[in-house]
Amino acid sequence: MAVTKPAAAVALVAASALTLSACASSKRSDSNASGGAKGNTNATLNFGAAGAPGTLDPFYASDGETFRVSRQMFQGLTGFKPGTAEVAPALATSWTPSSDGKTWTFKLKTGVKFHDGTPFNADAVCKNFKRMDSQNAAGQQASEYWLTNMGGYNGAKGELYQGCTAKDASTVEIKIARPTSKFPALLGLPAFSMQSPTALDKYKANDIKAQGEGFVYPAYANAHPVGTGPMKFQAYDKTNKTVTLVRNDDYAGDEKPTIAKLVFQIIPDETARKQALSAGTIDGYDLPNPVDWPALKKDDNLEIRPAFNILYLGLNSKVDPNLKDLKVRQALYYAINRDQLVKSLLPSGASVATQFMPKTVAGYNDSLQPYKYDPAKAKQLLSEAGKSGMSITLWYPTEVSRPYMPAPDKIFNAIKANWEAVGIKVTPKPLPWAGGYVTQTQNGKASAYLMGWTGDYDTPDNFLGSFFSDPKGQMTVGAYPWGATFVKDLSDADSIVDESARAAKYETINKQVMEQYLPGLPISSSPPAIVFSKKVSGVTPSPLTDEHLWTAKVDK
Repeated sequence: MAVTKPAAAVALVAASALTLSACASSKRSDSNASGGAKGNTNATLNFGAAGAPGTLDPFYASDGETFRVSRQMFQGLTGFKPGTAEVAPALATSWTPSSDGKTWTFKLKTGVKFHDGTPFNADAVCKNFKRMDSQNAAGQQASEYWLTNMGGYNGAKGELYQGCTAKDASTVEIKIARPTSKFPALLGLPAFSMQSPTALDKYKANDIKAQGEGFVYPAYANAHPVGTGPMKFQAYDKTNKTVTLVRNDDYAGDEKPTIAKLVFQIIPDETARKQALSAGTIDGYDLPNPVDWPALKKDDNLEIRPAFNILYLGLNSKVDPNLKDLKVRQALYYAINRDQLVKSLLPSGASVATQFMPKTVAGYNDSLQPYKYDPAKAKQLLSEAGKSGMSITLWYPTEVSRPYMPAPDKIFNAIKANWEAVGIKVTPKPLPWAGGYVTQTQNGKASAYLMGWTGDYDTPDNFLGSFFSDPKGQMTVGAYPWGATFVKDLSDADSIVDESARAAKYETINKQVMEQYLPGLPISSSPPAIVFSKKVSGVTPSPLTDEHLWTAKVDK
């Protein structure tokens, strides 16, 4: 890594990355690491995606299926070393924080052009940040990653982002309001990708509008995404459910594309994806059913990633006032038989969660014990709260599988049965993942819903901050009496430079979350898998699901 002057804030992030690298880096099998397929540079890799991308503009995205497509086309200032969560240079070759951690100077790679020929330079970087910070009302709802991590727009009070200055063509300075563990890893996420200023202007990228419970995206987000990455956008055929990318022969990165074309075939049904691989109509797919792992390992190239995720059940007391009472939230938790759920519905290696982050993250509190399955106690708590026989609407996604949730309908049915067993009336609310589920749950429209999170990088803020730092966000923690204190504690913890002190603060917060607040119910962590046919090698599985599909060697 070409990082200069590893000041305290950088050292803090680097140490965290090394921790994850040791604990949660993916191990490549011999068949997939090298050798095997010779590779045909004119080949097409057909990949079975578990869901449709919600948009082609990653700035407005927060879901893995959108990011999977984006990662092949776009680059950020930083990136991640393949197979790890270790921060690595990308469009920036090095970075230097000031002594107070509030000013970051990035040296940029030279000779890089966007897919439309627009030069990548410091002006382009600042135009991207200005664009991200200047959102209309709909854009401020849609750009969850910016809001969650930057805390506001257009110089709002409390906003982390403070400005961008092009010092010269290859040097850019970004100012932030306080030191943060987010930098510089945050700038490697798809939502913060660098996009062509020419295309952003030409196709009115910021002209997003709210419509009903969703958004109407501008032309840029529907058909004209332009990045600097190894693959270029060609077409999104919504009728036939395919997204087609082609090789960028001018790609300036070190890992050159080894395929000519990459086609994402959107196949939400996991069984259909397996049949497509068996029939040879696709060359690989994500999230195979755990029951199929032994056969896939024998007949294909199955790779199992580390369990760097959390499945949780979000609760929103602003939508359902019954949830304001801690005893009700605790009753819902005690009523779920999570041991049985993990054993019967999740893959080998999955575990019951005790908090809103996996064990490998600094700040994980080892002293916390899981809420045990106790239906009698659940009934008692509901009675004490005066909510026996209460009703609740439980949302779950359709047309998708997620790394932490292989079969959403089965998990929904298990929880529904558990809750009904203690007298709770459950109304199902199924909704397509890319058809409103993500946007509505993340904008606080659901009373109770299944959701999860795969870590973007290895900091506790990436988990707790993503869930709870916005007081008006998905679980509307600002509606609780303790909400303002909770949000401030998260911000303060994120700014602690000393790694040990920061981890200790997050351990305390985790204890408060589980014993005093319980704004939602963490369910489990699971090791997701990805599979390719024997004809494909060269793709390194990532704990972040950040697979570089353009490096595939396809023998056909």
